[in-house]
Amino acid sequence: MKKIYLSLATLLLLTGCINDKPKQKLDGEELLTQKCASCHNLDMPPKNYDNEIAPSLMAVTFHLKDLITSSNPSEHKSKIISFVQDYVVNPTAEKSICDKASLDSYGLMPSQKGKVTDDEVEAMVEYMYEYYDNKKLLEQLAEERRLKNMPPHERVMEQKGCLTCHGMEKDKVVAPSFKMISDKYEKKDREMLIQSIKDGTKGKWENRKLPMPSFKKISDKDVEGVVDWILR
Repeated sequence: MKKIYLSLATLLLLTGCINDKPKQKLDGEELLTQKCASCHNLDMPPKNYDNEIAPSLMAVTFHLKDLITSSNPSEHKSKIISFVQDYVVNPTAEKSICDKASLDSYGLMPSQKGKVTDDEVEAMVEYMYEYYDNKKLLEQLAEERRLKNMPPHERVMEQKGCLTCHGMEKDKVVAPSFKMISDKYEKKDREMLIQSIKDGTKGKWENRKLPMPSFKKISDKDVEGVVDWILR
């Protein structure tokens, strides 16, 4: 009898452990890409509005944050999650937070009943709430303006991390400075330098053991701009 009780206790303990397993954390960004990107633009800010069939998720999120109010950030997010969980499976014009012009333009979203779970909606809204942030948007726009106003070669070198290995004037152990490259090469070497950046290179500088990686994804215009600046 003791063995039976012991077996039952063990079974209950194991069952309890299994049931107490923490829920798997869902990836809100990935879910948005899988379930929403076919209709909604996910960029912040949207890069274009071509063939738009639903408002961008940035606009949706900002609208939700404005119209569903709470002084407590945690409660605010929870209220938005609850609203979206209900709305996506039972959308109606009365529930919609869109103005009449938007509803006339986009129409009412189709019900997602059976296509998305409450847990998935929660993960997506959690991501939207944190990612689509007005302060982040303003900072991003300011950074884009800063990069746009930079000389093209400086923008490319900053974005691609060129200065991590190359100094402007002073030599670095990893790679020669841009001044050294400029002093060594002439305008007749332009095409060779362009290909060296695109394909990578090794062995052109004494005591430089690390090869330069290829940068095939940089546009021809950007590579040519950097080389022309070096050879100026």
